[in-house]
Amino acid sequence: MRSEEIEIRTGSEEVVHDLTSAAERFLADVDGDGLLHVWVPHATAGLAVLETGAGSDDDLLAALRKLLPADDRWRHRHGSHGHGRDHVLPALVPPYATIPVLGGVLALGTWQSICLVDTNVDNPVRKVRFSFLAG
Repeated sequence: MRSEEIEIRTGSEEVVHDLTSAAERFLADVDGDGLLHVWVPHATAGLAVLETGAGSDDDLLAALRKLLPADDRWRHRHGSHGHGRDHVLPALVPPYATIPVLGGVLALGTWQSICLVDTNVDNPVRKVRFSFLAG
């Protein structure tokens, strides 16, 4: 198994950050089949496979704001206002994804991208681990 951790700066706003290019760089030396496992070791971020650039990324953030509003309903109360919702996020948008790799190429659909979903404005730097398990 091959594994590497990268750092992503998400800033101070909610974001859907496309990791597909970073995943492709990680797989640049792979020429066989296997699985790419992507892991976010954070309690307030997740991973999603979805279309980006055509509004779906903004729609996801809007849906999460509706499902998980940044208000006073959360028992977990440290951090910015409504931060407790960020700790619920990984139950809906899990911190992992596994994508098939065929001939060294991600087997994503035409419009699919691997994305980091981060609603936690208190943590502007995230780590993402890519692991390749050869088939």
